[in-house]
Amino acid sequence: MSINSETPSAEAVDNSFWAFIREAIRGSQRDFTKGPIGIAIFLLAVPMILEMSMESLFAVVDIFFVAKLGADSVAIVGLTESVMALIYAVAFGFAISATATVARRTGEGDSKGAAKSAAHVIYCGVIVSLVISAIGIVFAPQILTLLGAKPHILEEGSLFMRIMVGGNAVVLFIFLLNAIFRGAGDAAIAMRVLILANGLNMILSPCFIFGVAFFPELGVAGAAVGTTIGRGVGVLYAAWCLFRFGGRIHVDRESWRFDPALLWKLIKLSSTGVFQLLVATASWTALMPIMAGFGEVAIAGYVIALRVVMFALLPALGLSNAAATMVGQNLGAGKPERAEAAVWKAASFNALFYFAIGLIFLFFSHEIISIFTQEPEVLSYGTSALHIIAYGFAFYGLGMVLETAFNGAGDTWTPTYLNLLVFWIFEIPLAYALAYRFEMGPAGVFWAITLAFSLLAVASGLLFKRGKWKLKTV
Repeated sequence: MSINSETPSAEAVDNSFWAFIREAIRGSQRDFTKGPIGIAIFLLAVPMILEMSMESLFAVVDIFFVAKLGADSVAIVGLTESVMALIYAVAFGFAISATATVARRTGEGDSKGAAKSAAHVIYCGVIVSLVISAIGIVFAPQILTLLGAKPHILEEGSLFMRIMVGGNAVVLFIFLLNAIFRGAGDAAIAMRVLILANGLNMILSPCFIFGVAFFPELGVAGAAVGTTIGRGVGVLYAAWCLFRFGGRIHVDRESWRFDPALLWKLIKLSSTGVFQLLVATASWTALMPIMAGFGEVAIAGYVIALRVVMFALLPALGLSNAAATMVGQNLGAGKPERAEAAVWKAASFNALFYFAIGLIFLFFSHEIISIFTQEPEVLSYGTSALHIIAYGFAFYGLGMVLETAFNGAGDTWTPTYLNLLVFWIFEIPLAYALAYRFEMGPAGVFWAITLAFSLLAVASGLLFKRGKWKLKTV
C-alpha cells in the first residue's frame, strides 16, 4: 500500500514518510473523509497494526511460558480459550456497534452524538460482563467437562477458567473502549492502551506462573492472573482518555443522560454483531471436542499452532479496522464511493502481504513450532496444523478486511449469514468427516479450517461488490 497512491495534498508533499509515521503514532487530527485515500488508510492503519501486533505478540509469549509447564497446562489454556472466544465474540459484537455508530456520527460532524453513543455502549457492556462473570465462576467445572476435559485437569483448569471468565469485564471493555476511539479516528490511543495492557501481561504472567522474586508461584493460573491485571490497567487508562477533555471524542456528563431509543438501537445492532461473532467463534469451540478425541497432545499442538496463526493474523485486524473506520466516516459524510475504494485498497494490500507470510509458514512450520515445544507428539501435531492452515493465508487477509468493512457500514447481517453457512454448514461437518470418516485424524480438522476461511473470503468479495452495504443506516 503506497501512501502516495493518489495526488497528495500540499501538506502531504511537504511531509516525509517518517513524518507520516510520527503523525500516525502521535495521533492524527486530519479529516479522513477528505484528501488522498492512501494517506488516510496509512495514518489509521499504522497505530491499529501496532496495537494488534502487541495483542498477537502477547498471545505467543503467553503460550511460550505456559508450554514450559507441559501439555496438560497448554490443554487447559486451549479449552478455556475456546470459551474465551465466545467472550471475544461478545466484545467484538459490541465493538462493531461502537465503531459503526461513532464513526458515522463523526463523519456527520455530530461530536455530541458520537459521545452519547459511546456512553450507551458502555451501559450495555456493564450488564453483559456481570452476567458472564456469574456463569463462568459458578459453572467452570461443568463447562470444562462438556468440552472434553479429562478428570485429572479439572481442578487446575477450573481455577484458570474462573479467573479468566470471571474477569471478563477487562476483556470486554478493552475492546469496547478501543472501538470507540477507532470509530472517532483516534487510533493512536487504542494503540497505547494495548501496548500498556499487553506489555504488563508479558511481564506479569511469567512472574505469577513461575513465582519470580516476591510473586507467588501459581502455575498455569498465574497466566490468568497476569492477563487480568494487565488488561485491567489498560481499561483504566482507556477510560481516563475517554473522559478527559481535548481528544477527538469526549464523554461528558450530558452524554450519560439515558436515552432508551438510542440504547435499543445499539442493542439491536450489537446483538446482530454478537450473534455474527458467536457463530464464527463458537465454531472453534465446536471443533475442540473433535480434536479432544485425539488426546491432550493433539489439543496442545493445535493450540500452539493457533497462537502462531493468531500472531500472524491479528495485525491484519489493524488494517481491517482502518478500513471499517473509513467506511463509517465516509458513509456519514455522504461519500460511499470513497468508502468502497478504501476497502479494496486495504484488502488488496492485506492479501498480498499474507500470501508472503503464508509461504514462510509453509516452509518453516516445524522450526516455528519447535520454538514453543520439544515434545515430539505435540511438535508433530503443531507442525501439521500450521503447515496446512498456511495454505489459506492470502484468503484470510482478503476476507478479514471485507467482513470488517460490512460491519463498519452497520451491515452486520451479511457477515452473519456468511458465517452460518461457511462455519456451521460447511466447516464443522467437513472437519468431522475428514477426521473420522476419511481417517485423516487432526489433519482433517486443519484442512477444514483452511477451506472454510478461503470460501468465506471469496463469498465476501462477491457480496461486497454488489454494494448493498452502501444503503445501510445506523
